[in-house]
Amino acid sequence: MATYRLAFVLRLLACWIALAAAGAFAAGEVKVVYHFNDGLEQASNGLRNIRNHLSADPGAKIVVVAHFRGIDFLLEGAEDKNGNPYEAIVDDLASQGVEFRVCNFTLASRKIDKSTVHPEAKIVPSGVAEIARLQAKEGFAYLKP
Repeated sequence: MATYRLAFVLRLLACWIALAAAGAFAAGEVKVVYHFNDGLEQASNGLRNIRNHLSADPGAKIVVVAHFRGIDFLLEGAEDKNGNPYEAIVDDLASQGVEFRVCNFTLASRKIDKSTVHPEAKIVPSGVAEIARLQAKEGFAYLKP
């Protein structure tokens, strides 16, 4: 058990050092990438988290990267379990500066036409590569709802 705790603490410290080195803790600047890959329930929870995040820190720079089933809320006609369209929430968050990015590999493998993706979403070559780039090159902290 002690070995597990030590390994966990060392991984946590390594992540903190990496984020610090990448500039994630720059004074006054909070940059976060939210990772969506698990369907509409995760999207509902994540979008609620983002709204709360922006309420607490309106200046936060937030990017949502979606791949696999995580893109579903950004597709034309997508609705939550209560029949509410996601489009209005995405539009509202985008107006507050939240960026949405969708994995092109997912679109291709699922044979989804790009024209059905919400117009506020930018299509990137790979969702996981985009998450890694944001963390390593731009100092974004990682959150997965």
